[in-house]
Order: sequence, then structure tokens, then C-alpha cells
Amino acid sequence: MSAALLEAEALTKHFPVRRGLFGRLAGLVRAVDSISFTIEARKTLGLVGESGCGKTTTSRMILNVEPPTSGAIRFDGAPLSALDRTGLSRYRRAVQAVFQDPYGSLDPRMRVGSIVGEPLVINERPAAPALRKRVLELLDLVGLPERAAELFPHEFSGGQRQRIAIARALALSPRLVVLDEPVSALDVSIRAQILNLLRDLQRRLGVAYLFIAHDLAAVAHMSHTIAVMYLGKIVEVGAAEEVALRPKHPYTQALFSAALPLDPGERREEIILSGEIPSPLDPPPGCRFHTRCAHVMERCRRDEPPLAPESGRLVACHLYPS
Repeated sequence: MSAALLEAEALTKHFPVRRGLFGRLAGLVRAVDSISFTIEARKTLGLVGESGCGKTTTSRMILNVEPPTSGAIRFDGAPLSALDRTGLSRYRRAVQAVFQDPYGSLDPRMRVGSIVGEPLVINERPAAPALRKRVLELLDLVGLPERAAELFPHEFSGGQRQRIAIARALALSPRLVVLDEPVSALDVSIRAQILNLLRDLQRRLGVAYLFIAHDLAAVAHMSHTIAVMYLGKIVEVGAAEEVALRPKHPYTQALFSAALPLDPGERREEIILSGEIPSPLDPPPGCRFHTRCAHVMERCRRDEPPLAPESGRLVACHLYPS
């Protein structure tokens, strides 16, 4: 049975909004509002939701780029807040990232060998022959030839650049890789190749992923568990196939009704959501989804539903008695 590698408990991030000449506090953007989840060793947690729901802010807290307003992150059972400089340095090596834009995340003035080897130079300072050997191993691991080490990023296609970014992320043998929209900037024909590479690397290296994406078919293909976010809250979390094929929360149902079906023979009616996502500066009371929900009841406007067990997963919805 897989052990919990990373645990987030009541993780919260509020950004102050200041206005006027003297920077008067005008309110708080509730980007992430008390969410809890677990990423198991060697497994993938898919995090989905519309733009602005808090996915990237969550990833930035996991990467220790953004401090939480409150809540806790534990890695191997140890709270991040309790780590000293050495412990934090170890954590940063163990948790790496691959970002959306392979064009923007690679230094155009560096050769690929230097880009892939940079984390090793900074953290381990190996001798030149050992460094070159490791860089060539990493390039081979992601399906790039030896000669790629001598070239510059502009000499590669988008898919190849993302392979370079993946090789760099794997340089320090991390235990968790945060994949923030890793294929959304790529042509559809290339996306499947990169996703299959990531799955193959997980099998071979035993690395865990936090996979953040808009592409629900990609999330369902990649993930062992799916967590669905809406306006800073997790509204449903469960086994990937169950959430994708039999969604329970009205928001999850709408999301997956618009996605490509996992089964080519499956017929599903698309659910069109009315209205705009409310502002995280002033989220609605009660259930945050009630302003767009076709099943809204009076209590939805008043009481926030807890994330409670329902049909083998957790769902935050008053349709299901907790």
C-alpha cells in the first residue's frame, strides 16, 4: 500500500488587496481556502478546475515559493514550517517542477547540456566527466539524442523543449514533481507523447506527480486520484476513474460533460454552466457554487457543505446527506 508522501491540511492562501495612496486594506483575495489532500508515493494526484480556482497558488505553496496564510504541509510526516535551512534545502531537491511554457522556462543563452546539468552543478558540484555522464543519461531518459546537449533551446520543437524541462526536473532524482499545465502549450499531436513519457518515467523511477491541468481527458489518463477545485475550495476528490466517469458534484458533472469522453462509445449530455465565476475577493456565502448550480436549494445559499464521504469518495454538496 502506498504511503502518504505529501499531506496538505487546511491549506489557505489569502492575498491582501490594497487601494488608495496609503495602501489601505480593501479586502482579501481568498485564492485557496482551507483545502486538504494527500499525494501518495509513486502516485499522481490530478488537480482540476477553471482558471482562477486556486490550482497554481496551491502548486506554489507546495513548491515553497508562496508561504501559506494558514494550514500545514507535511512531507514524509515532517511539517515544512518546522524545517531548518538544511531540511528546506533537502525538500527543494525532493520536490521539482515542470511548467506550462517550455519556451519561457529554458534560458535561450544556455546550451541544453548546461540547462539540464545546472541543478547538479548548484547542489552537488560533480566533476566534469561525472556531470556529462549524468546529463547524457537524463537526455536519454526523456528520449533525446546525445548531440542535443550541444544545442540551444531555439533549435528544438515545443515537445522537445518540454522533454528538456522534464530532464532538468529529474536531475536531482526528486520524489515529487509538480506538473503545472505541462502539455497545454503543445500541439494536440505532441501532448499524448509527453503524457506517455511522464507515465513511463513514473513507472521506471517511482516518482509522484501533482498534475495540474485544464485538459480533463489528460488528467483522467494520468491520475490515480482527482481533486476538483472551485473558487479556492475542493468540491470533490476520489479515484480518478470514478470521478471522471461517475462525477457526483454538480460542478464536476459540468466539467466532465464538456470533456472528451474516456470511452469512445460513451454518450453524455453537455451541461452548460450559467453565469460567471464569482470573485475570490467576495465569494458567495454557503456553497460557493450555488450561484451557477441547477440543483440549488435554500440551504446552499446559507450553509457551506462539508467535504464528506459519498459513494466511495469525498463530495462537498447538500444533495448528499452527510
